[in-house]
Amino acid sequence: MTGYGYYLRYIQVLLRFLPVAIALLRDRRRFLLFGPPRRVSTATHRERAERLTETMLDLGPAFIKVGQVLSTRPDVVPPTYVEAFATLQNEVPEDVGGDPEAVLEDELGEVLDLETAEPVAGGSLAFVYTAEYEGERIALKVRRPGLVSMIERDLRVIRGIVPLIATFADERQRYSLENVADDFEEIILEELDFEREAAIMAEIGDNFADDDRVVIPEPHAELCSDRVIAMEYVEGRKITDEDALEAVGVGRTEMATLIARTYLKMGLVDGVFHADPHPGNLAVTDGGRLVIYDYGMSQRLTSQEQEDITNLYRTLVRRDVDGLLNTLIALEVLEPTVDRTAVRRVLELVIENLEGRSEITWRAIITELLSMLQDFPFRIPPNVMLLVRAGTVGEGVCRSLDPEFDFLGATRSFLVDHGFIESELEALLAETRTDLRESAPVLARAPARFDSVFGQLERGELVVRTDPVDPPSGSDPAVGYAVLAGALFVATAVLTLHTQPYELPSLLAAVVATVQYVRARR
Repeated sequence: MTGYGYYLRYIQVLLRFLPVAIALLRDRRRFLLFGPPRRVSTATHRERAERLTETMLDLGPAFIKVGQVLSTRPDVVPPTYVEAFATLQNEVPEDVGGDPEAVLEDELGEVLDLETAEPVAGGSLAFVYTAEYEGERIALKVRRPGLVSMIERDLRVIRGIVPLIATFADERQRYSLENVADDFEEIILEELDFEREAAIMAEIGDNFADDDRVVIPEPHAELCSDRVIAMEYVEGRKITDEDALEAVGVGRTEMATLIARTYLKMGLVDGVFHADPHPGNLAVTDGGRLVIYDYGMSQRLTSQEQEDITNLYRTLVRRDVDGLLNTLIALEVLEPTVDRTAVRRVLELVIENLEGRSEITWRAIITELLSMLQDFPFRIPPNVMLLVRAGTVGEGVCRSLDPEFDFLGATRSFLVDHGFIESELEALLAETRTDLRESAPVLARAPARFDSVFGQLERGELVVRTDPVDPPSGSDPAVGYAVLAGALFVATAVLTLHTQPYELPSLLAAVVATVQYVRARR
């Protein structure tokens, strides 16, 4: 790659993005350097986002991948642009790069009969063929020739443009942009590493070897290289094709549940997951089994990352504000020095906003969470971003199959089944035990303390002095329920000594007060 080629490409990219960049700058200052901000309608932003999407398609694979990554980065781009960039999942130009059959000839010309090769699909980085091998049909994912040098050049261009964009960004966006070029490079270069992809596909296949409901194509290691992945050819109909599931006798809710639990198992149990569950990568076999294709966008998690991400799901499902805050810091979404009190108030508001809705989805949770964190410096690390992407895209597929599908309900059920959280009854009992254990010593010492205080009052040794204060704006009803529940449990224990079963009504009232306490806390 010559310096001349790089600068020529840099200028070309700048010119293509310049009209939208000027429009965005004029939104902040009408006359670029001075003037009031402009109010722009959502329709105008949508039109700009569509124009940017078309520009990325025209500029080739690296920018298509950048758009795909940005579709999961609400910390960098507004929601309207996120929605537009999400369409880049399936739209790819077919004329980028050289002839992939030349790669097949170089890599496998002496092993395969290329006369049997037939193209079946194309993507931004590769083409897929089928061919005969040892009497069976296999699939071949072939990287577009000349692609690596082209993408490396464009990544250099992107790295050079990011600081320019950062100078016009606000402080919050600048924090995310500092790392965004590194994130792009890591994700795109990993997707170009076909040997890595084949290894991850084999590992995921091993993890589902005992599950006869899920099919992971098995790679032919002896035919794989850095430019070609040879694998088992598994036929299937696109999961969202009309009547695809009905034709094989699988219910839509059943398949949506299988998809959700499959991806939760990958991320939370196995620690290695497929991060690109859009409809083009999911199919159903004639036997009703789920097939997952294309492992270019996939990731391994460290044991600590796996534990932290499990905590993220757990705290979101249980609306645990303190746990959520600690998890976001552990995942490096928020800085350890962040104002915890202010963030906690924001997270409480997120939970309140979500609980006020008739329908809560994973996408709604993530969108609400990240939009409310806009006032704090935060970023989404690549591993977290890919897992969040898998969740939001996967939920979209599930709800396209079953519009009423409860992704959060499926997540809660999965977490309970695998012991990540307790059932509702177990959670209630655990919280009750904790509160009683903490309250018991205080209640046991209460009579002696009351006697001591009353003695001081009688002798005139205790004076209570108060200053007028503003009346409180609100109170916590949970405190009253906690005191009532504790008192009733103590009364129950005392009444068990009586010959009549007076403790039963007391116990029933204590349980009711405890339930009200837990509800008020949540």
